[in-house]
Amino acid sequence: MKKFILWIKENYLALVAPILILAIWEAAGQLGLIRATLLPKPSAIAVVLVEVLSSGELLSNLGVSILRVAQGFIIGAGLGILVGVQVALSRKLQTAVSLIFGVLRPIPVIAWIPVLILWMGIDEGSKITVIAIGSFWTVLVSVIEGIKNVDKKFLEVATILEKDHITLLTKVILPAALPAIFTGVRVGIDVAWRSVVAAELIAAASGIGYMIMYARELSQIDVVLVGVLSIGFTGIIIEQLLQLLEKRLLRWNVNIH
Repeated sequence: MKKFILWIKENYLALVAPILILAIWEAAGQLGLIRATLLPKPSAIAVVLVEVLSSGELLSNLGVSILRVAQGFIIGAGLGILVGVQVALSRKLQTAVSLIFGVLRPIPVIAWIPVLILWMGIDEGSKITVIAIGSFWTVLVSVIEGIKNVDKKFLEVATILEKDHITLLTKVILPAALPAIFTGVRVGIDVAWRSVVAAELIAAASGIGYMIMYARELSQIDVVLVGVLSIGFTGIIIEQLLQLLEKRLLRWNVNIH
């Protein structure tokens, strides 16, 4: 209880702002200043939220999207770390792939969706691949930059102690680069979440993006807003879980406490 009260004292401004916005929004809706067909009142959205939760529609579609994100992110982030380490440690490889990476990295994830649908259809493979592509570039860049910025003194000490390459990589380079890698992972999961919604909006028969698009076709703006807000709240939960994991794994880093 004491921790909760302390948290409220430290974060009261973060709670006051949304409560104030909701109060003004509700009042404007009650006074008829906002058309309900364009922007329903928060109370009306809350009623719809309870309905879709009770029916299981929201949780079911969220579960599908979260599973897709998990699969695509594991593939994309895993490849990003493996390729990033190799590129960061080899100047020749870095030069060889610089033009390829320079061309492919700026391409928006959503631009790959039509291509992947043509190649792979609208099955799970195309959606997971979209997520993997979005995650890959974010994690790759963070790994490369993190390894490049490892303090040279650490490397010099390891060289003096005649450590082998495996020990140098696992005991010196990767631990020193972990804060940057975790930043990439956190941004990568955000990109992955946005990517799956984009993929589902275009071609899907399930998922939170599909739910939003289907509700739009039926002009159910309240369901659309419930879907949109659920995306945001799920993103917050994922972010908090990653921060807890980061604090646990990087307890030695005073900058994250």
